[in-house]
Amino acid sequence: MTLDTVTLSRLQFAFTVGFHILWPAYSIGIACFVALLNALWLSTGKTIYRNLMRFWIHLFALGFVMGVVTGVVLSYEIGANWSVFSRITGNVLGPLFMYEALTAFFLEGGFIGIMLFGEARVGPRVHFFSSLMVALATILSAFWVLAANSWMQTPQGATLGRDGVFHVNDWATVIFNPSLPYRFAHMVCASFVSGVFVVAGVSAIFLLRQRNRESARAALSLAMWLALFLVPFQMILGDQHGLNTRRYQPIKLAAMEARWDTGRGVPLTLFALPDQEKETNLWSIDIPYLGSLILTHSWNGEVRGLKEVPPRDRPYVPLVFFAFRAMVGIGIALLSLSIIGAYLRRRGHLFITKWFLIALILASPLGFVATIAGWIVTEAGRQPYVVYGLLRTADGASPLVAVNVGVTLIIFIIVYTLLLAGFFWFFAQTIIRGAELTELPDSSPRSARGRMRATPEMLKGTS
Repeated sequence: MTLDTVTLSRLQFAFTVGFHILWPAYSIGIACFVALLNALWLSTGKTIYRNLMRFWIHLFALGFVMGVVTGVVLSYEIGANWSVFSRITGNVLGPLFMYEALTAFFLEGGFIGIMLFGEARVGPRVHFFSSLMVALATILSAFWVLAANSWMQTPQGATLGRDGVFHVNDWATVIFNPSLPYRFAHMVCASFVSGVFVVAGVSAIFLLRQRNRESARAALSLAMWLALFLVPFQMILGDQHGLNTRRYQPIKLAAMEARWDTGRGVPLTLFALPDQEKETNLWSIDIPYLGSLILTHSWNGEVRGLKEVPPRDRPYVPLVFFAFRAMVGIGIALLSLSIIGAYLRRRGHLFITKWFLIALILASPLGFVATIAGWIVTEAGRQPYVVYGLLRTADGASPLVAVNVGVTLIIFIIVYTLLLAGFFWFFAQTIIRGAELTELPDSSPRSARGRMRATPEMLKGTS
């Protein structure tokens, strides 16, 4: 691989957008968990849910700030490093990103202040509505961004004109392109799973330290119930997404499985070392027929191979192959933890089994690792196209000096590393304090609405 302008621009964008993806996934998961806690507080009147809600609002705010800071960079980067791509696809992607700003970012910006600071001022119902709007805004933001990216994966509803620019024929087809429903559902559920295991990991820390144990038990119990439902559901969504990929992006699917030759009744390759030059797999461990069963839902289903297209039209197979296995492996690990958690709950040992609590702490970042791995599969598997089958990545890059792109990549790595360290520091400090989890003596929102605005403890908890 030569470090030319195109390669460096790809590496820079891969790093910055990969780093950014962490924070929308975090925000979606935690914002929806906060809204759930708010709903439980209003419906049950149990202060434990209110205290948990306040605590997780603080942690949500940290991720929200990181998402805003890293997201702003991407728009400038697209214009600077991918100006040709911007010109060619601007008629399609520009309005989609505008819709994201109008319907999602402004909605989130309008209510997040109330969610963060307005609990003692607006009352519990308005605060609950604000938390719902923030959660909805995070999901809407994901919808529009994924609509744009899904169009790049399965472009429909627009044609490439003689002027070399895409022109929209049908906005509904552009937005609701064939891969959007599967990719949107898969990404949102991945965000829920990632958020749930962050909650589980933080709760496990409190239980091991024997602090805020009642609140930690409530949060861990809720998180493990959610995980028991969400992780299997995510696997079902992934299966449906795979069927969609087989139909619309068969070469990507072939790269995911390192399948070089088209065939029926193909095996499932558990492990191999794909050799891109020799077009074969080394040290392959296969299970007969299982590949066709999983990929086509038929023992004798046909799976297309990489050799159906010229080498220049194939993605880099090893990267896609191993990233896909990392994602699936993490999914199996999280499913195992969810099932073990259900077993320990039944035995009455969920909150006291130390090895399981330690496992939850270690597993807390795995949802985000799986999200990054899935993003690598999606984007690297689309190569060498930036708009699948229509616009090659090399034809969308700006004519920049390679050294300049390399220098900015190094700067991004340094700055983002410092940002991540700052996030972890504040995140750890919030956990160490744990002040928002301390039980306060006030009563439920249903019996305290009249004094909600003036309660000193409330003001203290939201300051």
